[in-house]
Amino acid sequence: MYPGEVVRPDYGSFDAAILSGILRGVNDHRFDLKILSISRDKLQNESYTQFFARKGLRGVLLRTFEDTRSICTNIAAEGFPAVVLADRFDADPKVNFVCCDSYGDSRRAVEHLLSLGHTRIALAIHAIADTDHADRRRGYEDAMRDAGHTPDPSLVVEIIASMEGGASLITRLMSQAIPPSAVMLTDPLATFGALRRCLELGIKVPQDLSIVGFDDSDMRRHTYPACTAVCQDAETLGLEAARWLTRTLATGEASVLRLVRQTTFEVNQTTGVPAKDMVRVLPDGTRLPLVVTKPAGRRGSR
Repeated sequence: MYPGEVVRPDYGSFDAAILSGILRGVNDHRFDLKILSISRDKLQNESYTQFFARKGLRGVLLRTFEDTRSICTNIAAEGFPAVVLADRFDADPKVNFVCCDSYGDSRRAVEHLLSLGHTRIALAIHAIADTDHADRRRGYEDAMRDAGHTPDPSLVVEIIASMEGGASLITRLMSQAIPPSAVMLTDPLATFGALRRCLELGIKVPQDLSIVGFDDSDMRRHTYPACTAVCQDAETLGLEAARWLTRTLATGEASVLRLVRQTTFEVNQTTGVPAKDMVRVLPDGTRLPLVVTKPAGRRGSR
């Protein structure tokens, strides 16, 4: 059940992986899956329970974002069997959920880049707000600040989580007067788009630019070079949510699901030490030498 639009291109590959797991999970107790939109189909004068009954539903799996979290809490308050996918509700014990905690590994990803000598590190964050992406942004900011670097606002960019979003990010960042030496992206398709745009512009990865991506499955192993990435198993989230919900419906046993899985951080071939001679790359592929003027030191007696 989607509180808003059922399918949008900026949802990225995550929802496809979630759906794959759900389809496996509902088979255990021979349930069927229906995909619905609350905003399109729910009548104004009916409760969520009445709406679900009218649609012939026994339980719901909810995919939500920051602006629709109240719908999830209202459904839980009515007592209808439901699980929220990929979001946490720590303050509301009535809401069942499964999610991944990506803060620690997002932080480790930035610390990895810092350990290689990068200080000008960009972050590409999904334009649709949810707790997952808030965790990834917080991991980036905390790692930078703890290393003594104030995050540069011009290097924190909200993008659409698509191939085009990742490609346009590289075009925008690498044409800056002082481009970053490394980029961390928080979505798989955007990571693919960024790597493709680097190839188109002749930007060598990691020799000219280091890239840390995000992966919901095993896509990082199918890029060239193999991508360093923060990784989560989205299919397993869908599988576990569907298995718990269908088992609860089939057996009638009351239980609570508040499952938080940890991501992992995998170092592959898209990260390395910063380039000795940094360059700007214009949108047409023109490479310009980067000249950084250092402040002159004060003259004085020894």
